[in-house]
Amino acid sequence: MTVENLDLIAGWAGLVLTLMVFSYLLADNFLYRIAVHVLIGTAGAYIAIAAVEEVLLPWLRATVFSDDAETSASIRALGMLPIFLGVLLLLKASPRFARMGNLGTVFMIGIGTGVALVGAVIGTVLPLARDASNSFDHESVLNGAVLLVGTLCTLVYFQYLSRRRSDGEPANRVHIRTLRFVGQGFVTLTLGALYASAILTSLSIFSSVIQDQLRFILDQLGG
Repeated sequence: MTVENLDLIAGWAGLVLTLMVFSYLLADNFLYRIAVHVLIGTAGAYIAIAAVEEVLLPWLRATVFSDDAETSASIRALGMLPIFLGVLLLLKASPRFARMGNLGTVFMIGIGTGVALVGAVIGTVLPLARDASNSFDHESVLNGAVLLVGTLCTLVYFQYLSRRRSDGEPANRVHIRTLRFVGQGFVTLTLGALYASAILTSLSIFSSVIQDQLRFILDQLGG
């Protein structure tokens, strides 16, 4: 099969899937659902293959199945850790062994939280504070101060450790409530900006897809 034939098949497949997705504008129908299942299945298969080929196999070759004589037993045992955690996560599919799978979930959440917290402090809060204190430009100082305040208030907004009153409501102090309110405002503005950016990106992709499909149709009609 030549490259031209592959391009032709890919073009017609893209056109059919695009029309199937656009059919959702008329009503929720089986054509749209088939297209969504195909897209999700293809994306899931691609992610799985990429994870195995680019992450899992290189990791196992470098640790468990390493031919290097200097590879110690501790390194090989460390290489088995992702497989062990993966097996624990698979156990959550069984009601009988789901409690054992919680160990893998706790490990992943703990590591993820620790990495995110350290990254937020070292990669965001401290650099912002350093830049705001070292800069002599009033505009830079103002921007750095706003970013620093927004980051700190957002972190306070997402913490839920507080005393409870007799009626069960959280008893936060006034300054904590103020910081959380400011953090909520920053979160709202950030989500609004991200949503607007997502809409603009989607429109750009939409116009590009329509342009490609029209060009493909015109090429076929002209041929």
